[in-house]
Amino acid sequence: MRHFLTGMAYKDIIPPAGGRITTAQGKLSVPDHPVIPFIRGDGTGPDIWAAGVRVFDAAVQKASGGKRQVSWFEVFAGETAFKKFNNWLPDDTVQAFKEYLVGIKGPLTTPVGGGIRSLNVALRQMLDLYVCLRPVQYFQGVPSPVKHPEKVAMVIFRENTEDIYAGIEFAGGTPESQKILDFLAANFPREFDKIRFGTMERAAAFWTAVGAKNFPAGVRVGIGIKPVSYSGSVRLIHSAIGYAVKFNRKSVTLVHKGNIMKFTEGAFRDWGYQVAKEFFGAVEMDGGPWCKIPEGKPGAGLVIKDSIADITLQQVLTRPEDFDVIATLNLNGDYLSDALAAQVGGIGIAPGGNINYITGHAIFEATHGTAPKYANQDRVNPGSVVLSGEMMFRHLGWTDAADLILKGLNGAIASKRVTYDFARQMTGATEIKCSEFGDNIIAHM
Repeated sequence: MRHFLTGMAYKDIIPPAGGRITTAQGKLSVPDHPVIPFIRGDGTGPDIWAAGVRVFDAAVQKASGGKRQVSWFEVFAGETAFKKFNNWLPDDTVQAFKEYLVGIKGPLTTPVGGGIRSLNVALRQMLDLYVCLRPVQYFQGVPSPVKHPEKVAMVIFRENTEDIYAGIEFAGGTPESQKILDFLAANFPREFDKIRFGTMERAAAFWTAVGAKNFPAGVRVGIGIKPVSYSGSVRLIHSAIGYAVKFNRKSVTLVHKGNIMKFTEGAFRDWGYQVAKEFFGAVEMDGGPWCKIPEGKPGAGLVIKDSIADITLQQVLTRPEDFDVIATLNLNGDYLSDALAAQVGGIGIAPGGNINYITGHAIFEATHGTAPKYANQDRVNPGSVVLSGEMMFRHLGWTDAADLILKGLNGAIASKRVTYDFARQMTGATEIKCSEFGDNIIAHM
């Protein structure tokens, strides 16, 4: 069916009435009644969405006095889509996110076996959502495993499309992996020599040494390729520094493992300093490589520095106040964002956004899994999707609605009427349902 306003063709879904969010020169134009696509999600997704959407609508209504209202457009992905359309990620869904620019989603089941490796990764790559934005902040009263969770206040810019998450892998023992091994052996013998068991002779020698009478035939070496590009690094780091300048943050830390992976992670670090100098006018401090934006320029005083990934994982625990905005590659960002979420109360209230600041496309999401054993029990914490909505409204420029969501969540937690994950760790707390927690957030706006 072709939508009569936009002319976009949809096969199985019909967009609601409402305006389209548009973009020009990197700035969004948001109508008072925007159409926003959403995916409920699998497992606990419907429960947390039901609570979350009531919070969103209440915040927008209260903030605007009824002037603004979201026209929610349900689209499908994951297990629900497979059952409904025999397709894990229908074209209609991708088209809706392309057309309406900004959307939100719950957790999705990743198909087992062949096909799409990850629905989340697929959406990010199809829409080129190169920034995974993960703010991490502490809400007073939330149980935490660390002594001073209130010191954790960071924003992670995780590169979303490159690194090992590009998905360039070849299984050991396949003709494809053998082609790569043969190419290395013929063209880069020194590098091939570093592959410990890249020949049958070496593999056989190992099995013989350990006394194995029977051992696998053939060479079995899984091969993965880690692409890190100049362009991909520049757009991610530019977004991170631009964010830090806009919101008056104190530092941007480039997190990398460049001491070992010199031409991928090390290049990311070097290109980051180049971005700081060329685009923001930063100058080296004490002989470099750390840089600082000088007086008289936007973001004056902002420090751009770097840190090795492994020591960063230690220091976000021991010295969290040293970090503010973090820019990093895909795998490092995955580790860091989940580790930091644990410090402030767990992945259950960790929000996330996947953004292309150039095209304006963005999908905000609950960052946890589907937790199918709790499905349809109205029990789990809706905080992750609620805070993802708060991020979305802030991204749209509806900061008044976003502020109300934060106020409501803070008040709900302080009241100690919370879902089971918090109640079991908070002294004097009363356990309430997921839907009731949503009501509690609204009551404290």
